[in-house]
Amino acid sequence: MKKVNIAILGATGAVGQEMLKVIGERNFPFNELKLLASKKSAGEEVEFQGEKYIIEEATEDSFKDIDIVLCAAENHISEALSPAAVKAGAVVIDNSSAFRLNEDVPLIVPEVNGEDVKNHKGIIANPNCSTIIAMTALNELNKYAKINRMIVSTYQAVSGAGVNGINELNQQIEDLSKGNPVEAKTFQYQIAYNLIPQIGDFDDEGYSQEEMKMQNEGRRIFHNPDLKVNCTCVRVPVYRSHSESITIETEKEITPEKAKELLAKSEGVKLIDDLANKKYPMPLDTTDQDLIYVGRIRKDITNDNSLSLWCCGDQVRKGAATNAVQIAELLIK
Repeated sequence: MKKVNIAILGATGAVGQEMLKVIGERNFPFNELKLLASKKSAGEEVEFQGEKYIIEEATEDSFKDIDIVLCAAENHISEALSPAAVKAGAVVIDNSSAFRLNEDVPLIVPEVNGEDVKNHKGIIANPNCSTIIAMTALNELNKYAKINRMIVSTYQAVSGAGVNGINELNQQIEDLSKGNPVEAKTFQYQIAYNLIPQIGDFDDEGYSQEEMKMQNEGRRIFHNPDLKVNCTCVRVPVYRSHSESITIETEKEITPEKAKELLAKSEGVKLIDDLANKKYPMPLDTTDQDLIYVGRIRKDITNDNSLSLWCCGDQVRKGAATNAVQIAELLIK
């Protein structure tokens, strides 16, 4: 792979920091590295691979001579600065949801539809973390027997809400242990020892923004505009890694045995399915690595051509930072 000049926009956030970590782990080839963040972070020093880098304030003029921008900033920042980066000659890989449903913007999970990267016009979108986990887990099954319908429940870690989510869970646990009142700022309610069945605002039919992403983004990634997804997203008091219960309906039957055979050779997937020995995916086991663990594979006893499974994946890594770096690798191969 050729060496490029790369910038991380939102370098001080949880995903931005993880992008930097993944760049180092994967030996991503770069000549120059620029770390961009808000004005309040400008001037901070970051050490990376034995060198010191100074955080710069992100402006429209920040992208001169940059080849690839990894954007880990919020929607409004990406909407404001990504066009400027493209105008300066960079390709933006955007982790926000700002451009995910734009027909001119490829939405990429490298293991699933990496070939779509060639269709970019300057911006490439990184899918939602739960969507990435599900699409990676289901890719080989979908190739074998087209998925027509999915019923999904997600169990999403507090780190999906960034550093503030982690801090809030820690603070609430501490307050409860001391008998102090609990305050909820990042989440709608107390998250410690609780579940919250809301991530994002609700639409007129009662579905949250997060729930609709699985269908809308899944259709684009699988190149299946008719894919139907019924999703329920729940915030859980887990620090890291999202879990998903998924039932799929396919054009032809996939037996559990065939599904295990396909998943055992599926890129980006680790099959953990040994019920006799109580082996199945759990968020603790998938934390701080990039494989999606899949298990609890069984026939849906309520419907023909239907299969149920359970999967877990680190949403900060494969669900965000690593997926973005993998897209950058596709660009420079």
